Amino acid sequence: MKDYAIEVDNLTKQFGKFTAVDHINFTVNRGEIFGFLGANGAGKSTTIRMLCGLLEPTSGTAMVGGYDVTSQTELLKKTIGYMSQRFSLYEDLTVKENIRFFGGVYGLTNGKIKERMQWVIEMAGLKGRERSLTKTLSGGWKQRLALGCAILQEPQIVFLDEPTGGVDPISRRNFWELINSLSEQGVTVLVTTHYLDEAEYCNTIILINAGRLIARGSPKELKNEHIIFPIFEVEIKSEETPASNVVAAMSILQEQPWVLKTSIFGTYLHVGVENEAEGQERIVSLLASHGIHIQHIERITPSLEDVFLHLLERDTLQQAA
Repeated sequence: MKDYAIEVDNLTKQFGKFTAVDHINFTVNRGEIFGFLGANGAGKSTTIRMLCGLLEPTSGTAMVGGYDVTSQTELLKKTIGYMSQRFSLYEDLTVKENIRFFGGVYGLTNGKIKERMQWVIEMAGLKGRERSLTKTLSGGWKQRLALGCAILQEPQIVFLDEPTGGVDPISRRNFWELINSLSEQGVTVLVTTHYLDEAEYCNTIILINAGRLIARGSPKELKNEHIIFPIFEVEIKSEETPASNVVAAMSILQEQPWVLKTSIFGTYLHVGVENEAEGQERIVSLLASHGIHIQHIERITPSLEDVFLHLLERDTLQQAA
């Protein structure tokens, strides 16, 4: 039998008549970066809170690091790291005081706290700012400090709930380098994010919608399995006020039986069609007949966002049927 870092079996959480997490099942391999994706309110944070022993499931079971999330919560909490989307830091404490506080919470000795403090300060790029109040730090520094505090006790499993929200792109990229380094050291990382470009870094991804799992696989597997039709990226000529014309173009295309899907990406359209050669010609001629002219059109490899939107739309239609 395979030794998984996390095993989830029919895990369910209800709040009154509302089902936030609905009989979900998945496993996470040791040392992998596992992405947990879904729209706001889909059930991601509720699931993580159950897996961390912070919220009792209504039904179902889960094992994290070999511990039952319901009956062995105290042992579980000593073996995992958890970083919430609010960074879990005390704003009125200094950098050193935050590290010292969390070291005490984890039961580390003074010697171990001192050793790990140096590591956190180096990792977070905070050398020289040890006595700065946390509230004076930039979002990127707070982010890395929060990660350092979450893994002070060197856990083998780390939960990161929307860890890159509200920080700049460079800080996001640097943070993912830290996540990759943890994985290379054998640490299992379960991360939620609404930045789908970040999900490309994950070994495995699951998609959740309205509390139910709707897809699982590597980024490549999800694209190959769920987007089996050609997708074109369409750029409307800039002098034609793209914002309004992109919306108009999408409305026109959606009415065509040969168009399988449409979505807006900024001032671009992604259009899925049945046939590549005929589809490209039809898109150009149809929009031109409505006075909308194309600057550029090309077939593209679908992004995870294409997959995500496609699966959400399909799941919503299935539930409505």
